[in-house]
Amino acid sequence: MNDSPARGVRRPALIFIFITVVLDMLALGMIIPVLPTLVAGFVDGNTARTAQVLGLFGAMWALMQFIASPVLGALSDRFGRRKVILLSNFGLGLDYVLMALAPSLGWLFVGRLISGVTAASFSTASAYIADVTPPEKRAGGFGMLGAAFGLGFILGPAFGGLCSAFDPRLPFWIAALLSLLNACYGLLVLPESLPARLRSARFSWRRANPLGALKLLRSQPELLGLAGINFVSNLAHIVLSSTFVLYAGFRYGWDERAIGLTLAGVGVCSALVQGGLVRVFVARYGERRALLTGLAAGTLGFAIFGLAQTGAIFLIGVPVMALWGLTGPALQGLMTRRVGASQQGQLQGAGSSLNGIAQMIGPPLFTQTFAYFTQLQRAWHLPGAPFLLAGILLVAATGLSLRATRTA
Repeated sequence: MNDSPARGVRRPALIFIFITVVLDMLALGMIIPVLPTLVAGFVDGNTARTAQVLGLFGAMWALMQFIASPVLGALSDRFGRRKVILLSNFGLGLDYVLMALAPSLGWLFVGRLISGVTAASFSTASAYIADVTPPEKRAGGFGMLGAAFGLGFILGPAFGGLCSAFDPRLPFWIAALLSLLNACYGLLVLPESLPARLRSARFSWRRANPLGALKLLRSQPELLGLAGINFVSNLAHIVLSSTFVLYAGFRYGWDERAIGLTLAGVGVCSALVQGGLVRVFVARYGERRALLTGLAAGTLGFAIFGLAQTGAIFLIGVPVMALWGLTGPALQGLMTRRVGASQQGQLQGAGSSLNGIAQMIGPPLFTQTFAYFTQLQRAWHLPGAPFLLAGILLVAATGLSLRATRTA
């Protein structure tokens, strides 16, 4: 596409985008260890009821991401990225205040719904990077966002766990403070990345609703193929968040400390790949090879995870799996080349909507697979089946990649 926004964006603005993603993920991560405690307090400690409520919270959060991401993306195409990002930051901060004060389960549920909407600003942050980065360097920019994403999730759960020792609601207050301070900082340093001449002529609900946003992906066969790869890859990734803790405890007898250290190691390796290796690899070998290399590493990593008889062998797969981090930024770079400046927000929103669908499908798919293959009466007792299924999904994604990127 010939139209491109001006590149004269100050470095503090890019640092702000990085910090925004870190703080968003840090806040989400801080809540992971304390949300079950809050929910249990509202249901008199009933474990089964707590699990049901948490499952509902997770599904509805993903649903709100599915609905809100294309709306925010379309709004940013029409009114600019700056307004949407700052409003999302302020909204997220006030939402954490609501959850910190929630007097009942219903109020907490409303807070999670709002969080699903305001946290959808990740797609707008991605569009901002696409605006201010030349096409050949976008994979490195998206790698920076991926590193921010990983860094937030490394620090968040540990920090949230420490804060919850004083008060289960304290992490919500800290998350609110961080989000509001970041929004105020953004008012000072964040310029607009999308000039008025390149914005959409008007806001259209036909483009902004999830189904309308997905029409953009069907506008080009290659774009649709790349979106399909992104969806399958995101679906496979959910096996880590949905079954790893169960798997590690069941197969290796790991306690919370061992699991936490392993997750931290995964996050560090992922941040190194996305924050440093992506830029160098793409500059030398191109986005297509980065995509295929990442998928191959992810497939091998899942095979190691699923077949590892001991915890030590499982750990060998961690740095291998980290190389899968080449895939996402390369995909984003390839996709952003295929739409104009006034459609970057819609593209990122459509991608986030697909990720929301994956978030709704993935947890039951992988947990039920784990449950089926760990029943002792089964002829095939295979605890690693969810990881092997994820590896099969990446094999399918590799086939799609070879076809969709033939002209890249």
